[in-house]
Amino acid sequence: MLAQQILNGLVVSGVYALFSLGFTLVFGIQRILNLAHGAIFMTGAMVAYYTVAAGGPLWLGFILAIVASGLLSVLVEIVCFRRLRRTGDEEFGGIISSIGAGLVISTIAQQVSSTQILRFPFDTFPVVIFRFWGLRVSMLQLFMAGAAIVLVLVLGYLIYRTGFGRRVRAVTDNEHAAMLMGINPNLVYSQTYFIAGALAGAAGVLVGLAFNSINFVMGEPYLMFGFAIIILGGLGSIPGALLASLVFGMVQTLTIAYLPSGLTSTIIFAALFLILLVRPHGLLGKEDAGNLRGRR
Repeated sequence: MLAQQILNGLVVSGVYALFSLGFTLVFGIQRILNLAHGAIFMTGAMVAYYTVAAGGPLWLGFILAIVASGLLSVLVEIVCFRRLRRTGDEEFGGIISSIGAGLVISTIAQQVSSTQILRFPFDTFPVVIFRFWGLRVSMLQLFMAGAAIVLVLVLGYLIYRTGFGRRVRAVTDNEHAAMLMGINPNLVYSQTYFIAGALAGAAGVLVGLAFNSINFVMGEPYLMFGFAIIILGGLGSIPGALLASLVFGMVQTLTIAYLPSGLTSTIIFAALFLILLVRPHGLLGKEDAGNLRGRR
């Protein structure tokens, strides 16, 4: 049923939005792709799993996953990017460093999990199905959609309605001018990385619950999809990332439902290619989006 698949696609889009918004935030402020983002996403799922496995409630696991992923993201910023910013080699060097950080995080997770697929206990989340207008919606889907909506709204408020958001935009536009205004760029970078990591960690928990399957490489396909989403939406564009996540999630869900599964990735990236032929800078991107930090 088409309406059911559209509903499923909206839920999937919410998870993609959480992951890709963190990716977009980092690129928007620093013009860098943090390729450890997928490993941070995986870390969130594992933290939630081990919290629940130790007897803790899911809500505690969710909060700990968000905090742990945010702090890990800050650590990646300090270790991989901060020193390189001082030398001016943050773009290429940062990519290589973040790949290394992602491998280290994944290797640690591999050792901790003994390369096993981790699954939440059966009673972690109640299996309740609601039916209305011919649609089936699980309580887990409602939780996933609700969590995604709340976190996206909180992010929007932080970026567009608070002093933090103004500081982020100031550092993005001109770091040196922001310093003259009394803004500490390193603090802004760390805060931004924390939010990006927290969003990735939340997405990891939701994916882990949805599939009840967590492993040390689960972030790799989402890293690829997240990269495609921020290109489709427009590099550094938060509204663009939201729109692209919606498009991506809907296309993926509908192709899985109505076409052979082997064609899913082919169709998704073919659609991405066609859209970029018409809109080279993405759906909501600007021509100078790739040089946000160039005006110094």
